[in-house]
Amino acid sequence: MKTIPITLAFCALSFAFTSCKNDKMKMAQDQVESYVSYVDSVARLDLTDANSNWENIESRSYEHQEIAIANSDMFKEDTTLRTNIEDASMQFETFKKKVVAERNMRATIENTNNLRVALLGKNYVNDDMGFEWINKDNILSVYQNFVNTVVTNKDEYSREDWDEIKLSYEAIDTRKNTVEKEGLTSADNNKIAALKLKFAPMYTFNRMGAKSEENAEAKQ
Repeated sequence: MKTIPITLAFCALSFAFTSCKNDKMKMAQDQVESYVSYVDSVARLDLTDANSNWENIESRSYEHQEIAIANSDMFKEDTTLRTNIEDASMQFETFKKKVVAERNMRATIENTNNLRVALLGKNYVNDDMGFEWINKDNILSVYQNFVNTVVTNKDEYSREDWDEIKLSYEAIDTRKNTVEKEGLTSADNNKIAALKLKFAPMYTFNRMGAKSEENAEAKQ
């Protein structure tokens, strides 16, 4: 008579365990699916849009990943769960590299533009290295602003900054060849020559110094 209640209790316990296990498996599957779905949606974003909200996107991705692996004991029951998480993680990290590369490129462009504006003044137009706005009346002030800015900030420039400085300087010189034919006065020309004599050794010395510092830092 006692066997039946014991058997029933065992069956009930077994059913409850199975039901609990199934519920946990369903939860694990849902969480993994949610993570995979989130990564898929992120990977379809335009890089510009992703960059504008990247900190939030990255934080939410890692939150989804953490939740997805919370029931990792279920992975032995369904190896597809682990595979899906690994694939989604790889997909996210690949997209992250693209976002970081895009962000670095934009930062480089912005830094270059800011440097050019500082060197050339407010009349500089983005990406315009023809400098047609430079004429016989303002070219001396452009050289003066350029050299004065370099003198003030020479200890702060990186090797890449000095390369950009040289590029901009050579572009001004090219424009000067045209301006001279448009009536540049001898007085202004002589003042420009003095500024060029001041700039040349300063560029050579500081550019070499910046390169040496970067090499020393790289070795550390």
